Amino acid sequence: MSGFKFSVGPWNVHDGADSYGPAVRANISLADKIKKFKELGFSAVQFHDDDAVPNINELTQEQIIAEAKKVKALLDENGLEAEFVAPRLWMDPHTIDGGYTANCPKDREFALWRSLRSIDIANALGCDKLVLWFAREGTVCAESKSAVDGIRYTIDAINAMLDYDKNIKILVEPKPNEPVDRSFCGTIGHVMGLSAATKDPSRVGGLLESAHAILAGLDPANEIGFGLAMGKLWSVHLNDQNGIKFDQDKTFGVENLRQAFNQIRILKENNYGSNGEYVGLDVKAMRTTKDADSYKHLENSLKIAKMLEEKAEKFDYALRDEFVKNRDYEGLEMYVMELLMRG
Repeated sequence: MSGFKFSVGPWNVHDGADSYGPAVRANISLADKIKKFKELGFSAVQFHDDDAVPNINELTQEQIIAEAKKVKALLDENGLEAEFVAPRLWMDPHTIDGGYTANCPKDREFALWRSLRSIDIANALGCDKLVLWFAREGTVCAESKSAVDGIRYTIDAINAMLDYDKNIKILVEPKPNEPVDRSFCGTIGHVMGLSAATKDPSRVGGLLESAHAILAGLDPANEIGFGLAMGKLWSVHLNDQNGIKFDQDKTFGVENLRQAFNQIRILKENNYGSNGEYVGLDVKAMRTTKDADSYKHLENSLKIAKMLEEKAEKFDYALRDEFVKNRDYEGLEMYVMELLMRG
C-alpha cells in the first residue's frame, strides 16, 4: 500500500501532436479523463488555468469563477481534489516574448492578469497552490533582455500575487531551457533565492521535475533534497529523461531505475506527503501509442513508483551505515543494485 498520494494533469493524456508531426490519437474530454484518473488510483488533478476554463481570455472574472465551479463539481463527483492551478502563459500570443519578463509592459500586465485569474480558479477548485512554470522567462537572444530586470519583474509579479490572496502559496517550477535557451530561473536553487527576495518567503516555494533537473545536468534526487532541506518542496513532478535532449516526460523510472529509486527514497526518508503534498506524475505517452493505450504510461508510472516505494522500505540503513563506516562504497553500490534487481 503506497504511502504517497498521487496527482496528474489533463495534459498528461494527449493526442500525440508534437513539433514534428500532427495528432495521432483522438482527443479525450476532461470529464472522461477525470473519471479515468480516479479509476487508476490518483487522488488529485493538477490544472492549467485554461484546462479548467478553456476560453479564459474572453470571460469576465465572475464568468471565470462560475466555469471553474463546474469543474469543482466534476472533481467532487469523482472523489478527487485539485492540487494546483498554473497560468499557461507560454501558449498565448500576448506572451511570445515571455510573460513576467516580457519587454513590453502591456504583455507583463497580461501575464499578471492571467495569474490573478488563476488564483480565482484555484479558490473555486478548493486548492491553495499556484504553480509558475517560467517557460519563456529567459532569452532566445542573449542581448534582448536584462537578467537583472527580468528577475526584478518576476519578484514584483509574485509580490502582486501574494498581495491579491493572503492564503495562496506560489510554487515555482524551474527549468534550465526549452522553449527558451537561457532561463532566468533554471534550478531549485534559483527558486530558493527568488523566494527569499519576495515579500513573504513563507508562501513561495518550489516544484521539482525530474526531467528538468536532468536537463540542467543535475541529479533529481539532490535537487529534491535541496528543496526539502529548505522546507520548500511543496510538489514534485516525477518522470524520466534520456540525457540532455528535449523535455521527454518519459514514464517514471524507465531510463534510470537507480536514479528513480533515489528520488523515491529521499522523499520517504523526509516524510514527504505528511503535510498533504502530492507526488505528481508528469509523463506523456509515446507518439506511437494507440488510442486504446492512452493511459498506459500513467498506469506504468504509478506501478513503478509504488514498486520503488516497496524497495525503499526494504532499504537496510544499518547495513548502509556499515558500508559507509568501512568506506566500502563498491559494496554499497552492489547492495543497491541487488535490491533493485531482485524480485
